[in-house]
Amino acid sequence: MCGNDYGMTFEVHAQGAVHVFDCFSCAIHRMAPVCEHCRVQIIGQGVEVEGHWYCGAHCARQEGRTGIVDRV
Repeated sequence: MCGNDYGMTFEVHAQGAVHVFDCFSCAIHRMAPVCEHCRVQIIGQGVEVEGHWYCGAHCARQEGRTGIVDRV
């Protein structure tokens, strides 16, 4: 992500690709989906509706999605 050459890197395997990172913050920055309403990176569970990602039910409803409920 940032180009560091570090001996303690780790790999994230996702959707058939391998990504190499030297810290969790770089992995989150590269891999976390972005809420389609408020544009925040989704670090927790998030809500996926018909292929669209939202940080929670509130943002999904703001985009006109119905029947979405947050789980706590």
